Formats: sequence, structure tokens, C-alpha cells
Amino acid sequence: MHFVTRRRFLAASVAAVSCTRGLDAVGARDERGVNWLDEVQRPPANIPADAPQLKPLLVDEANQPIASRDAWMHRREALRAWWLQFLGAYHPNRPPAPRIEVLEEDHPDGVLRQRIRYEVEPGLSVEAYLLRPSPLPRSCPAAVVLHSTTQVTICQPAGVEGEPEKAFGLKLAQRGFVTLCPRCFLWSDDLTIPYQQHVERFQTRHPGSRGMAKMLYDAIVAVDILCSLPEVDPKRLAAVGHSLGAKEVLYLAALDERIGVTVSSEGGIGTKFSNWEASWYLGDEIRRDSFTHEHHELLGLIAPRAFLLLGGDSADGDRSWPFIAAALPVYQLYGGTPRVGLFNHRTGHAVPPEAERRIYEWIEAYA
Repeated sequence: MHFVTRRRFLAASVAAVSCTRGLDAVGARDERGVNWLDEVQRPPANIPADAPQLKPLLVDEANQPIASRDAWMHRREALRAWWLQFLGAYHPNRPPAPRIEVLEEDHPDGVLRQRIRYEVEPGLSVEAYLLRPSPLPRSCPAAVVLHSTTQVTICQPAGVEGEPEKAFGLKLAQRGFVTLCPRCFLWSDDLTIPYQQHVERFQTRHPGSRGMAKMLYDAIVAVDILCSLPEVDPKRLAAVGHSLGAKEVLYLAALDERIGVTVSSEGGIGTKFSNWEASWYLGDEIRRDSFTHEHHELLGLIAPRAFLLLGGDSADGDRSWPFIAAALPVYQLYGGTPRVGLFNHRTGHAVPPEAERRIYEWIEAYA
């Protein structure tokens, strides 16, 4: 596994836009879905005063309206290239998925759960939990499940320890999904190492890249692994995460078009909604007046694939609505029913039972 220069990466990223041929199929799917879609596409009764004013997405670089799908695709390509350049993203000239080493396994109800290890860079390994339904169907949907900020890291989504309502990987496996729950690079076998030290190590290896570039790349490798498994249907891929994981799945869905359905829970979608300025995410440049981009552009890249934003009036909530409102016109360009929305459970930085139920309903409906 090796990495290309930023120039070569950006050339590859432009070529990768050709993957949008798959977006036609997404937009043309049947109208099945959750029975509460209308609810999550209605604006809140009172949008908070601190909700951001976002630039329309359907305006080109010359500030002219975009009225056609073809014109949007040109704008989409430019937005994708800008975000990749901003990340300073390193990108693999990726070989087949890395070899998996199984460290241990057990059999919780209806699931084979394996703790595995694989290389994400030469000499740099990561651990994850891989969960499969048991017995294993011939063709399964699959999901990348990214953990929140917790010392138990991958044990949380795999249901080994931590809050049971965040065991998305285990519960999706019990619903027939193959799931992969990789450890974020901010943790290692030595949990006493500060986040900043991990960032410094990464940036020494890959100067000019932001922390989110590393998170994105590691998540892409997780998708590669899922797609390499013979029991996984690579056309039915999901991503879900809470808090830290919610931030990661936003970028993963925007920049890896294999992800067909996403749930982002309480990540803080706005760059000013939470600690996006941390060095392990985007850095302090996003707090400067000269930074004029926002994450509704990522939602534009995700369209027309299914995206559900969950908030509790903590990191996300009613003030997140402008992001959904800005994305809806882009979704409408693709035809069919837009599959994007915001559900505010109003219980803070948590996953209450109603939100948890909707996570699984959304993923099962659209994967």
C-alpha cells in the first residue's frame, strides 16, 4: 500500500467522479422507504437565531443559477475536488483489501463476532470488530460502523462493552448485515497517548494532511474490506456513527460513493457546531473569515443517496435544518423522492430509543 502526491490524488479524484454513473441507479430506485420521511423533511416550527445562513448549492462559480442535472454535475465535480484539496488528502493507489488476521471470536446471539487486525499503511495496523449474521446468508448488505469518543473504542459498536444503545454494529448484524467497526487513529494499544500526539505522528508521515483525511482514508479501507467479502453485496453499503463517528461518516459518504445510506448522529454538521477546528479534524483554518465553505456542500455530494441526520439539540438539532434545506433542491434534481432528512429527538448528546429505532429503520429501508 502506498500513497500518491496531492496532485496525482486530485487527478484521480476527478476521474473518480465517473463513479457517479451509480447515482443514476440510486435516483431511479423504487419509492419504498420509511413511513416517516415527510416528518424529517419538514422544517422545525422555530429555527434558532444562531442557525447558519448557507449559500445555495445550485449556483455555479459565476453566481449563475444551476437548473439542470448536467450543470450540477460540473459544480459537483468542482466541490469534490475542493474538499479533497482542503483535506490535503493522501489517497492510496489501493491494492486489494488488506489481509485480515483474526485475533479472537465469540458468538453473541445470532452473530459471529471477530476481533481482527489489518494494515492500513505499511507497518501500521489497526484493530476492528467484524460481525456476521449466523447462519450467514449468501448475499448480505453491509455497514461501516464508527465509534464515538470513548475509551472502549471498537467495543462500543460491537456490543462488547459500553452503552448498549450505541452497539450499532452488533444490532445491524443481528438484522442480517455484515458490519465492520474499525478503531479511530486517535487511539492505539496504549490509550494513554494524547490525541494530539497521534495527530503529530500522522502528520510527520503525511505532511500537509488534516486529521479528517486520515479518518476518511481508514474508513475507505474498511469499505474495501467489506467489499472483498464474498457474502457482501457491494451495492448495499451503509455507514453509521455517533458523535466522532458521525463526523467521520459524513465525510465517508460524501467522498466514497459506494456508501448508499448513512446515519449521522449528533456529530455537529455545521463547522461551528462543535470542535471541528481540532487538529484531529479540520484544524483552526475553518474559524477564519476567509473560510467560506460549509458542510451542506458535502450533503450535495451525497445526493441522491440516503442520508439521515439525528440531533438532540446538542451538537445537532433545529439549527441544523438549513443544511437539509440546502441539500433538498439537489436531491430533487435526481428525480424520485429525496431521501434526506433531520430527526431531532431533543434529548441531548444521546441515542434515545426512538432515535435508535429510526437508525435501523432508515438503514434497512434504503440499503
